[in-house]
Amino acid sequence: MRQSRLAKAFARTAVVSWREHPTQYDIEALRANIERVGLVIRVRWAIVAALSVFSVFAAFVYAQDVPFREFVQNMTIPAFALVFVMSYNTFYQMTYRKVGNVAFLNQAQLIFDIIVTTVLVYYSGGVYSWFSAMYLLFILEGAFILPKKWHVWMLVILSAVLYGLVLGAEYLGWIPHVDMPFVTNHLHDNATYVLVRYLWKVTMYGGAGTIGILMMQRIHLREKELRGSSFIDETTGLFNRPYFNSVLSVELERSRRGGRDLALLMADVDQFAELNRVFGLDVGDEVLAALGETLKGVSCDETLDEACELHVACRVGGEEMAIIIPHYGRHEGDVGPVSERVIGMAEAFRARVEALRVRGLSVTVSVGVAVFPGDGDTIDALVDAADRALYEASQAGGNRVVCASDVVTADTDDAQ
Repeated sequence: MRQSRLAKAFARTAVVSWREHPTQYDIEALRANIERVGLVIRVRWAIVAALSVFSVFAAFVYAQDVPFREFVQNMTIPAFALVFVMSYNTFYQMTYRKVGNVAFLNQAQLIFDIIVTTVLVYYSGGVYSWFSAMYLLFILEGAFILPKKWHVWMLVILSAVLYGLVLGAEYLGWIPHVDMPFVTNHLHDNATYVLVRYLWKVTMYGGAGTIGILMMQRIHLREKELRGSSFIDETTGLFNRPYFNSVLSVELERSRRGGRDLALLMADVDQFAELNRVFGLDVGDEVLAALGETLKGVSCDETLDEACELHVACRVGGEEMAIIIPHYGRHEGDVGPVSERVIGMAEAFRARVEALRVRGLSVTVSVGVAVFPGDGDTIDALVDAADRALYEASQAGGNRVVCASDVVTADTDDAQ
């Protein structure tokens, strides 16, 4: 039993989204992990391109001053390593979206890069190798991409340990030294030179990790501030949850003071998690963007409500969207009850979504409607009432509109 629990605990830490029915938080975490994996791959291609250009020019210059046999001998391993890196990066490029749920894939890629760099360091002179500078690139890359600080320090420690193993093994004679042209090859036997060189490199690796972490902390803080100050959801173009809360609070208090109704329409995409699982997150985002445009179109349609300029369409979380419909007077010539007009908008949105096609796919929505003050006289009560109606619509099979007042009536009838 204990082993089973440990195995399950490891499985949950090994993947980003482990639930059978992932939440929106799981989906967002998975999307972020896939983006980070893709960024690692793009950065590696940039490094490979730079190394390729360097190798061509350096090999040309190098070949002018050394015998051809020595040239081939010294260039074989670096050339093989470059081809090897290009091969496994191509493999990652082709498969990373399928394996993006692996939580430690970024760390594994960077660790693999550091191991390849260590091989290059040894075969290019050990303590004299210029390739030792590549450790800095991967440490900085980790600082910019990996989500936790200890992940970066893991790369710093691994780089220091592997570099130290090469220098120490050469100094102790455990592995033969690879002689390089243009350098004094006996210095790898000088303990003072090896130790000072190693300490300098370790200092640089630690400094790179520290600088990268501090810079990214500042960048993440700034991003958080910008997200807090922005009211537009990037995927749908609708107002976001903070703006929804702010407007609903203001409009509810205004309706309370003015004796006016305030309507709330909330919609959720039916079986959206399954759509993401089958067709991928990119298709899911396209669907949300199309639904956002549809919701804005309904909220701004004067044929549905002449006061459409007062409506506020929002994305309140995951695939859940809403329209705040303020300032409906309960007297003075209303065309009809506010609930009927809101239901009309809800039905229009439901029908337009049903007719919508994104990449040949169709989706449906469940919609819940609640009206202040009858269905709730506080923000929480009104939102809860709309959520209950939305839940009833979803449980009834989806692709329908349910009013909170009908849910209350049904519950009362059941109780009797």
